[in-house]
Amino acid sequence: MSIRKDFLSQPAPENYVAGLGRGATGFTTRSDLGPAREGPSEEQMKQLLAKRAQQLGAAPPTAYGATEKKEDDDNDDDRYQDPDNEVGLFANGVFDHDDDEADRIWQSIDERREKRRKKRREEQEKLAKEEEERQNPKISAQFADLKRSLAVVTDEEWQNLPEVGDLTRKNKRAKTARDAERRFYAVPDSVIAGARDAAQMDTKIHDDESNGTDTADGTMTNFAAIGAARDKVLQVRLDQAAQGGTDSVAGSATNIDPKAYLTNLFKKDDIPVGDIKRVRPLLESLIKTNPKNARGWIAAARVEEIAGKTVAARNLITRGCEQCPKSEDLWLENIRINDEHNSKIIAANAIKANDTSVRLWTEAMKLESDPRAKKRVLRRALDHMPTSVALWKEAVNLEEDPADARLLLAKATELIPLSVELWLALARLETPENAQAVINKARQAVPTSHEVWIAGARLQEQSGSEVTIMRRAIRALAKNSAMLKREEWIAEAEKCEAEGAILTCGAIIRETLGYELDEDDDRKEIWMEDAKQSISRERYETARAMYAYALRTFVNSKSIWQAAADLEKNHGTKEALWQLLEKAVEACPQSEVLWMQLAREKWQAGAIDEARRVLGRAFKQNPNNEDIWLAAVKLEADSNQTDQARELLKTAREEAGTARVWIKSVAFERSTGNADSALDLVTQALQLYPSAAKLWMQKGQIYEGKKMIPQAREAYSTGTRACPKSVPLWLLLARLEEKAGVLVKARSVLDRARLAVPKDPELWTESVRIERRSGNTAQAKALMARALQDVEPARAGMLWSESIMHLEARTQRKPRCLEAIKKVDNDALLFVTVARIFWAERRLDKAASWFEKAILLDADNGDCWAWYCRFLEMHGTEEKRADV
Repeated sequence: MSIRKDFLSQPAPENYVAGLGRGATGFTTRSDLGPAREGPSEEQMKQLLAKRAQQLGAAPPTAYGATEKKEDDDNDDDRYQDPDNEVGLFANGVFDHDDDEADRIWQSIDERREKRRKKRREEQEKLAKEEEERQNPKISAQFADLKRSLAVVTDEEWQNLPEVGDLTRKNKRAKTARDAERRFYAVPDSVIAGARDAAQMDTKIHDDESNGTDTADGTMTNFAAIGAARDKVLQVRLDQAAQGGTDSVAGSATNIDPKAYLTNLFKKDDIPVGDIKRVRPLLESLIKTNPKNARGWIAAARVEEIAGKTVAARNLITRGCEQCPKSEDLWLENIRINDEHNSKIIAANAIKANDTSVRLWTEAMKLESDPRAKKRVLRRALDHMPTSVALWKEAVNLEEDPADARLLLAKATELIPLSVELWLALARLETPENAQAVINKARQAVPTSHEVWIAGARLQEQSGSEVTIMRRAIRALAKNSAMLKREEWIAEAEKCEAEGAILTCGAIIRETLGYELDEDDDRKEIWMEDAKQSISRERYETARAMYAYALRTFVNSKSIWQAAADLEKNHGTKEALWQLLEKAVEACPQSEVLWMQLAREKWQAGAIDEARRVLGRAFKQNPNNEDIWLAAVKLEADSNQTDQARELLKTAREEAGTARVWIKSVAFERSTGNADSALDLVTQALQLYPSAAKLWMQKGQIYEGKKMIPQAREAYSTGTRACPKSVPLWLLLARLEEKAGVLVKARSVLDRARLAVPKDPELWTESVRIERRSGNTAQAKALMARALQDVEPARAGMLWSESIMHLEARTQRKPRCLEAIKKVDNDALLFVTVARIFWAERRLDKAASWFEKAILLDADNGDCWAWYCRFLEMHGTEEKRADV
């Protein structure tokens, strides 16, 4: 019989780990020499967990190592329980590998469904949050427009804001007064030393006599230290001034480059004495350390001259000339500072030291007052420098007799055959025959000079012959690799035009405008741009030559003909314009624009018969062109030939019966007061062109003029059905209903119009205006808010203008304008609104500038011109009114 031991005396099971049921896996104490023992394996953990779950009567765990399923507040576990078994349907089941795999699959499905529900739930929460913010906006959002208006507050306005609790600024004024009365003084060292020694016991016996270096408080002044400190400060300043452009000399300190003094000393009329005293020691140190620097001597002399010490300045510059005898600038400065008598002596000494200096010889010549003495100086100079072009030019300028000047220039060209200036000067002084010979010699001597060839062309122009030399010039220059660029040739042509050589200018353009341009290049655009740039520089002959050259290449180009015609119209003569347009219609007979421009120019000049003949020729070239027919009608109507205009319109309807011709016919009858004839014509036209919205508008307007409101309503309604995309038709119908007092129908019409033409700013603006005119401001603001959300920001300028001028308080108009401009960017009506606001504030200059911006942005907008004309009538000048 075996005796069973009690529980505490039994040995531990295999692989037993204390506390495993609580999740412990072993531990290591400080006394352990090695790591803790290894825990159970994965299979053992599975068995232990399953065994403990069976003992507790709970469901076995899912998959060992799998992540816990996320709890969902929306899940209701009661849905998955059996109503007859409260413990669980599978409480007594055996958990195996298939169950574990099923748990993993269902867990992945649950997680995927959870992600779907999470995305939808986040979208719903976002929409709910936006709706909450829209219904209950924050305080910061309600004051956003006021915060934006703070951006225009100036610094002065900020400074003038009163302090909180001190609206009278009494405390601030008192504080300012107290600060003004305060004085701060630096405490001297003697006071500090006295305070330090006040509590000390002094046993020394002081002598009554002082040696001159001790002060009364016992401190001693060290003059040697002060001098050393001063020298050190001066050295630091010199080193700082020497940075960036200095050169070092062996055995000397670094010297400065006083270019700033040379250029700036004479710019200041009143230089403080302190600056002079501060600069003088610096420059003295400079000329001592580096006496061969001529600029330092010049700067020192100018400082003394500005200080009023002329003698000292002359002495300094004289010493500088002794130190730097080869410096032209020093000698010239010495000549300038001294009087006339001394200057001649100084000039002689300077020339002795620099006998090849052109500037010194020229200055010596200018010091002479007698012309013969000047010539004598120049001749001596030419003996020393026979190849100086400047000296030869000065000598020629002194000669009063042209024959003597020719002799000098002839000699000069022999000595200096490469000087183009001398050759050209000699050619200008010769007769035309001799000038041609001179030019030929110059071409041989300087074959790469384009100036000589241009001079030859101008010589041909002066002789009255055709300028043909430029073609040879281009070939010769290209052969010698001296050909200029196109832009440089254009500059030479403009220079010839400025000097009056028109034929030479044209010859240069004719031979060089197409240089280095192939057919593949955009020659037409390039030449048009060159002509525009010349016109902008007021070189009209050059531009005219460019257009002529371009037209020889592109004969049938309408754009070039029109550009050339605009040039003649703005900067040419009437005859030249007519002649050009005659050539244009011959080259482009099918261009109705050129025909009508020629007829219009003749008609405006008073040549009515010639204009009729031009239109007759245009009819032959373009028999069925409606533009020419309508131009002929306009000509006859403006000449008060009503019957002839009516016959022309009748013929035009028969031969070129387009919708535009019918519209013009109806408009002509209305302008003459024949409403019945106009109504008959528009009825016939609508049978031919039922989709022409302008005809329906004309019919309704005719009925409105005859006070036939039902017929007008029927015409507009039929027109909107035939042309549902025509915004003016919808607007006319809505305004008709408003005039009739039926606002409900007007609103209904605009609602249907917005359905037919969505996101149209004109229809939304008209809806807002109807509510505003009827006194329903709240509804107008609501419609405006909807309109600004519906219409694209780039097209909402009209809406913003209406809102700012009629629905906003006066104090809120400027902030709203700023907000509108940021959203819309560029809109002419919005600019006009800004101008009207400045106009109301009597800021006329800004108002005029905004009106001009609006017109430049959209020159075809009639509202902009109407408001600008009204502004000029009240505040503009006569010249401005005439220009507009």
